Amino acid sequence: MKEDFLIPTTVYAARVKDRKLLEKSSSGGAFTAISDFFLERGDAVVCAVYSYESHQTEFCLVTDKRSRDQAIGSKYMQSIPGNIYKTTLKWLQDNPHEMLLFVGMGCQADGFRKFAETMHIRDRVIVVDIICHGSPSPKLWREYADVLENKHGGKIKYLTFKDKRNGWNQPTAVVQINGEEIPLREYVKIFYNKCALRPSCHECPYATTERKTDITIGDFWHIEKTISDFYDPKGTSLFLIHTEQGLEMFESIKERFDFLASNTEDCWQINLERPMEKSPMREQFWSDYRAKGIEFIMRKYGNDSLQKKVKNKLKRMWGYYLTDICVSDTDFPETSYNTCFITVPDFYERAA
Repeated sequence: MKEDFLIPTTVYAARVKDRKLLEKSSSGGAFTAISDFFLERGDAVVCAVYSYESHQTEFCLVTDKRSRDQAIGSKYMQSIPGNIYKTTLKWLQDNPHEMLLFVGMGCQADGFRKFAETMHIRDRVIVVDIICHGSPSPKLWREYADVLENKHGGKIKYLTFKDKRNGWNQPTAVVQINGEEIPLREYVKIFYNKCALRPSCHECPYATTERKTDITIGDFWHIEKTISDFYDPKGTSLFLIHTEQGLEMFESIKERFDFLASNTEDCWQINLERPMEKSPMREQFWSDYRAKGIEFIMRKYGNDSLQKKVKNKLKRMWGYYLTDICVSDTDFPETSYNTCFITVPDFYERAA
């Protein structure tokens, strides 16, 4: 695939028509619909699958929907490549008339794109990347998962970071152990406060709408403000199409969606403009981790201060919250402050 196959980025808001599929998807069902198209033709899909044995996410090549379903949903951890490059090349050599879909984060997808070009298989591969907040150390999740299993006396049997029971804009993150749901508030808070992200994530060159993959997908955040008539509380996917091959594929699957043409202004989100900024707590976070371990940092960095809890409760009750008690999540309130209420602002910096 040469660069002259790149096209001006074409933007769509889309969600699958199948409501059951929409319900179990992280956003609008983009990944499932795209991968269905490949699997139904006898092609293969490379995607990130979570292992409940090793507590890590690894790229796998799948050729059936049941195996693919294990990859549905957001993974708040870095995926490892394993032997996927070798596996993919062999599969394409053994199946000379088939195509392959690769789905991963921006850095992973662009790495696979370059591999496909080097091996002269680019015309047989559709490369899809996912809008990324950044990837925390996979070791943190493995240790935290072990803590949960030891504490609750059983193995994790189910994991979701974006359950939609309270709506797409308020995802619920839980695991199930011995049939009991265990919330993942501590881990999710650390994920979003950026303490655990890799240093390279703060210099990511893929935080842009212009990419060399075929298609970029993610959540169409704040669509209720920019395209309110198309908003759905169960979620909407964002498609950014970069190549002729990507556009041709979207044309082949668009009947599976309710979709609407958009633009790069209406779909704006921070992860399409610049990398995530480095947390000012990052160095102390890792120092605390090395000195005191996983349980200590989960307590210190994964819990809200009393002041933050009060704000959140007021927000849930009335849609307002206190703003003038200026503290960080790890400090004490300042001695002087004024109290006032303001309308909750739109959460434009929500990661996809």
